[in-house]
Amino acid sequence: MAVPKRRTSRTARKTRRANHDKVAAPALTRCSNCGEVQRPHRVCPACGFYNGQSVVAKPAPAPASTEG
Repeated sequence: MAVPKRRTSRTARKTRRANHDKVAAPALTRCSNCGEVQRPHRVCPACGFYNGQSVVAKPAPAPASTEG
């Protein structure tokens, strides 16, 4: 069985682990209907469209009231 001659330094150990443990940023695209940023191949959370078709019915935003 192979035995290391020297102890692995903290820097060498962390550098090696950093390549496997890093988290990649999610891929983002623009919605073709409303232009909102979204994950690819998913229904747009803002307008409910996917592939040019309305998949989820989103309620219209309520008008802002100017009371007071």
